[in-house]
Formats: sequence, structure tokens, C-alpha cells
Amino acid sequence: MAARLGPHELLHVFSFLEARDLLSAAQVDKVWNEVSKTKELWRQLCLRRWSSSKASQVVLGTQKWRQYYLCRSELEFRMESGRPEKDFICRAISGHTGEIHGLSYISVSEYQFDGGKKSVVCTVSSDCTVRAWDLHEGVEIWSSPVQPAALVNLVTYPQLQLVVTVDERGLIKVWKAENGWECASFCLPTLSSALEACNHPEGPFLLAASAEGVLYVLTVPPLQVVSTVTLFPHHSVSLLCSPDHQWVFASVQDSDLSPKVLSTHTLLHPSEDEPPVCSTLPIRHSSRACWAPEEAARLTVMHKNDNSMQLVVTTYELGAQKSRDRMDILGKVPWQVCVSPPLQCDASSMGSQVSHGAFSSLQGLCLSRETKPCALFLKVKQIASFLLPDTTRPPHLMKGHGSQVILLVSGSELVLFTVHGLQLAAFQDHQRPIMAMWVDSSCVVTSSFDLSLRVYMWNKENKLPVLKSCYHLLGGSHSGFTHVESDSMSIVGVEARSTGTSILRVYHFRVQRGSEECVTDDGVTSRTNSHICRD
Repeated sequence: MAARLGPHELLHVFSFLEARDLLSAAQVDKVWNEVSKTKELWRQLCLRRWSSSKASQVVLGTQKWRQYYLCRSELEFRMESGRPEKDFICRAISGHTGEIHGLSYISVSEYQFDGGKKSVVCTVSSDCTVRAWDLHEGVEIWSSPVQPAALVNLVTYPQLQLVVTVDERGLIKVWKAENGWECASFCLPTLSSALEACNHPEGPFLLAASAEGVLYVLTVPPLQVVSTVTLFPHHSVSLLCSPDHQWVFASVQDSDLSPKVLSTHTLLHPSEDEPPVCSTLPIRHSSRACWAPEEAARLTVMHKNDNSMQLVVTTYELGAQKSRDRMDILGKVPWQVCVSPPLQCDASSMGSQVSHGAFSSLQGLCLSRETKPCALFLKVKQIASFLLPDTTRPPHLMKGHGSQVILLVSGSELVLFTVHGLQLAAFQDHQRPIMAMWVDSSCVVTSSFDLSLRVYMWNKENKLPVLKSCYHLLGGSHSGFTHVESDSMSIVGVEARSTGTSILRVYHFRVQRGSEECVTDDGVTSRTNSHICRD
């Protein structure tokens, strides 16, 4: 009789198996069943499958590794399959009496399957209220008192469970996410053009830009002013904070004013004598921008070329390196700005003294400052640039994925490029223009006035990610979807109605206890074409 393998030998053999094989081995006998459930086997499978992406962290919670693997595999299977009632539950949630102007998840976007996670979003509306919603139960959690003016924007701090809103007059308020209590307020002198939440290593703060081009840096939650900087006088400013929260990109869309990148560290530690560390990019007429989510600070900007005839997509890299007497903004491009000693500018005009032509082909442009010789040395690194095809309509939406992929939306078309200009895919799944786009490490969801959301899933087995068009999620017979967002368990869209109001349309994906039928070695899923759910 052949000798049987002991538990230690079996464990070694099982370490070479994939999930499907382990599940099969568990059916052999009691010993194989016990060994196949060893924690380390499933831990390695989880980390190998999901921890390669910085944006896709493995958060175990109270679950075991095997349960986590099975549940997350089941979730991905159901998100790619998209079968109504079987894979997801659709709900229409109403409550606002006006148009919803913005929504954001307040629940932490983590894959937790131990029953402790709820999908919760907050919304602001022209009815002058901010509200919180439990998407799984399909109910309103709380609503604020009616505010003096319509609320037009919001950002959330999930780790702090705080919501920040701004109204059409520029009044900013902080709310507790669990009960809707107001914590603090601050009023801009004019209406707000942008809000950006920043979870800096030194502590969370808020960036608020006024319509007059002034940037306000506020503490969270007390909303105390840390610093103010006039970026683009008398212009509405757009803001984008980098994934590492060390930089903020500021621009005026379709203007001949060159966009700027500022160091958040120096915004948090203002000096009376010197403006914040800032670099003005050598481009004009910028229209869209995005950060690469899996890079600390890789910025892609869409702008017009020198003769303003063609659209160009240019990618830069930024970094910070502190030395004994200076901070370096590192780069690898044929231009740089070196601040050493007499740059005559203050916070109200910082960066504006550097002309566009000065960047042409300099390897080092030294600007002087009277007090601290060579106090700051700034460089920016261009790593790629390409012209958009002449046949491409000017994109109105732009997002980044991973470190190499850019998603552009022109009308009803979604197009994927690498940062070097290689077109990866093009989709025309909508009948009317795409109004919003959500992109994360597992999926892409687009919303349109054709009454549908379109779900795409990433396949990362190849060197470059491949995006698969999966299915439509149809709403009710109203105007269409204006916004869309997603977390690890749900998709939510804002559905506009002909009456001038909005509702939430929620698609909550079912995960039982991790069905073994949903586990395959290659993550294969099934697919359907169109799925309808109505009121």
C-alpha cells in the first residue's frame, strides 16, 4: 500500500494550487479538507490576486482568509454578471424635493464581508438640504435642516465620518455623518468654484477655491483658515489633489493662464515672507486633468498645442525630497524652476511672474529670493506627451486608471489610451452623451441621459489592463442619469426627473457567504446584455 502524505507534506503540495483546486481537494477526505482550509494558503491566494494594486487593499476585518477570498470572488462574479434580482437588488430612493447636485460615499470603500459594512452616501440638493442614505436598506438616515441657500457641492471624509458642503453663496459647513449634526461653518467672500478633501499625513484639511481665484486652506473639522493664496485673480479655479496628498493641481479651464501645481506641505505651513512652493506648468488652454491613482504624484493634463489647433495629452511626475536647506520638486523634463535668491512676489501673485516663454528649453531657470539663498529648488518631469487624433471630439470627461491608462469621454464615446498615446479600446454603448464616469481598480461605470448606466470590468491579466463592456443598468422612464459613483458593494446613480427633482437609483450586489460556484482560477464570470429595473 502506498504511503499517505501527512499534513505537512499536503500543505506543501497545496501551496502550489489555485483556489478551484483547493476547493476540489477539500472533497477528498477529512484530512485533505482540514489542510485545504489552512489560513496561510488562502492568505497567499488573497494577496496574490488583490494586493498588487495600491488602490485595492485587502482588509480582512473579522473574516477568515478563506471566507474573504470566496466572498470577494463572488462579488466580482456578480458585478460582472449583472443579472437582476439574482446578482443585485435595484431600489429607487426618493426624498429630495429638488435636483441633486452632488453625491459622495461616506462609508469606507473596503471589501468587508463580515456583516459590519454598510454602503452609505450623502447628497446635496437645490432643496437646501444635505441627506444621508443607507443604500442596502434603501432608506434615508437623516436630513439636515433647510439651509439659507441651495447646496451645490460636497466632499466626504469617510475615516472621520464627516461631510463638508457648500451652498451657492459660498457658505461651507461640516456635518457629522452618523447623525447630521452641524459641526462648523465658514463663509467664503464669494461663491465657491471648487472643493477638495485632502487627507494629508499631518492631518485632514479642506481646499476651497472662490470664484475670484483665491484658494483657502481650512482645517477639518473646525474650518479654521490656515492660509490663503490668490492663484488666478478673478477666475474660477478647478482643483485636484494628488493620491499622496502632497500636491494640488490648480487650473482655469480653456484659459491662456498656465496651470499650477502647489505643495500642500507649504500650504499647511505658510510663511509671512515667502509664498507656497509652486510650479507653473509650461502649457496653456488646459481643459481636463487627472492623477494616476496608483502613482504617488503622476499628473496628466489635456491642453492645446502652441498654435491652439490640436489637443495634446501630457503626463508629468512630481515628488518631494527634503534636504537640510531645501525641498526639491523632482522631475525629469527639459525644464525646471529653481528658486534660490530676488524673486519679488507675494502670496497674491505667486508664480505669475514666471513667463511662459521662460520655460522653453532651459535646463535650469534660477529665480532669486533675498533672504534664503537656494532655499527651494523646483523641477517638474514630463514623462510622456501625445496628440489626440483629429477625428476625436474634444473630451469632456477624463480619468486615470492604474499608472499608465487614461480614460476619455467625448460625447457618447469612451476611449482608452496609454499615457504614451496608444489607443487600447473605444466603446460606443450609449445612445446619448455620457454625463458622468466612475473609475476604480475593479470597474468603470458611465451614466447617460439615455436612461442607462453602463458597467465595464477590468481584466488585469495582461501587461496592460483590458476593459470589458458588460451590461446596461436601466433606470426608470425619466430624463436619465446625471451622476454615478460606486464602492465595493454597490453602484448608485442620480436619476433626473422631468419635474425638476432627482432620485437615487441604487444597485446593491448580493454576496451570501462566498459561493464556491463563483470561484475559478481565471476569475471567469458570466455576462448578459441588458438589465432593467424600474420603480
